[in-house]
Amino acid sequence: MILTPERVADEAEWVRTRADVIVPLINETRAELGAAFQTDVDEVSPEMYRDAVASVFADGDVAVNAAAYVALLRDLDVEGDYPGFVVDEVLGRELAAAIAGGTPLSLLAQATFHFADVRTHSAGGAGIDDLDAALAAGFQTRLPGWDWRETESPFAVDTEQLR
Repeated sequence: MILTPERVADEAEWVRTRADVIVPLINETRAELGAAFQTDVDEVSPEMYRDAVASVFADGDVAVNAAAYVALLRDLDVEGDYPGFVVDEVLGRELAAAIAGGTPLSLLAQATFHFADVRTHSAGGAGIDDLDAALAAGFQTRLPGWDWRETESPFAVDTEQLR
């Protein structure tokens, strides 16, 4: 595979146009996680998703890696699936983490990937299932809507005390 700026842009456009599949999966995942954790989680709109895709792919360092994961998963299918489940799981987790951002969001996205993956049955092979789950997990983690993300952490240190 050769990644050029044009190829990265093409993969970004593919991800952006997948809103009709990914946004419902994000909202389903959020609803089920919200129920499991006894909290309300805001839904995501297609516009929010597309704006987040633009933000992810505007950062060239993240964009080239995300595009590589997307391209690999789009082309991946393992006959019988089971023997190759490790590679699509690894690629899916890493894509979700890259989309979500740094720690702790990357770890949450990886955990959410497995949650979404169990519920995802996309046409097009094993890689597409994991690709859709990864996009849903990464963007649902990145986007606002979780109450705990809307408040200041009680663990923040007053940096003036450290000077």
